[in-house]
Amino acid sequence: MSPKSKVQSPKSETKNPHSISIRNPKSEIRILLWDIDGTMLIAPRSGNYKEYFAKSLSRVYGSHGTIWEMGSVSGMTDLQIAFEALKPENVTLETIYELKDDFHKVFTEEMMKVCDANHFRILDGVREILQATRENPIFVNALLTGNLENAAKLKLKIVGLEEFFDFELGAFGDSSHQRQDLPQIAADKISARFDYNFAPSQFIILGDTPNDIACARYFGAKAVAVATGRSHPPETLSPHNPDFLFENLSDTAKVIDVLSKL
Repeated sequence: MSPKSKVQSPKSETKNPHSISIRNPKSEIRILLWDIDGTMLIAPRSGNYKEYFAKSLSRVYGSHGTIWEMGSVSGMTDLQIAFEALKPENVTLETIYELKDDFHKVFTEEMMKVCDANHFRILDGVREILQATRENPIFVNALLTGNLENAAKLKLKIVGLEEFFDFELGAFGDSSHQRQDLPQIAADKISARFDYNFAPSQFIILGDTPNDIACARYFGAKAVAVATGRSHPPETLSPHNPDFLFENLSDTAKVIDVLSKL
């Protein structure tokens, strides 16, 4: 893929070609809920998401609000970012939700204009861990991300990680503006798929922000923090008491060992 080439638009009906089957007793399964930005991949340039976020807000809501003045939005959902940016324009949360389908469509269009093969980089160890957990019958990989669903699909397609996830099982930033709602959304989908009521303690949320840890605690899941994002080094994640804190995910054997024991 050349630097100028663009990936095709993700289809909402796209399914993971690798079906998930559970061979272990379901009570022994560990479900890994992965954040995307700062956890699995990172953009070479900080804040470049604002280029397409601002245009999308303007096209759908009539203004980009304070998006350019906002600081770090790591750990926020895309709907929450939109709401916070447009509050000074008196755009209500109800309006955000009423137009969210339009925003989703436009956001995908604007994102595709600027995102190419050089736009994101997989963080060290991520592909190896996804491969190892896919081959280990005690794990199920799924997504829990603040990204809008098509944005999540597009990012993972760009870096070649889409094969590891069944998007029908994920929870995305267009499901709720509050990240704390997302674990239950993912759990409901996964429990329905496998016809089993998985306990919250069987879920492990992996993320790079205090919000990831907080949403795990709210739901009752385990929290694994990774200090690979731009905004939160280990010393700012540690006070939030994750179940385990990695500086990075480069040691595959260590990560798998920790995940299997949580």
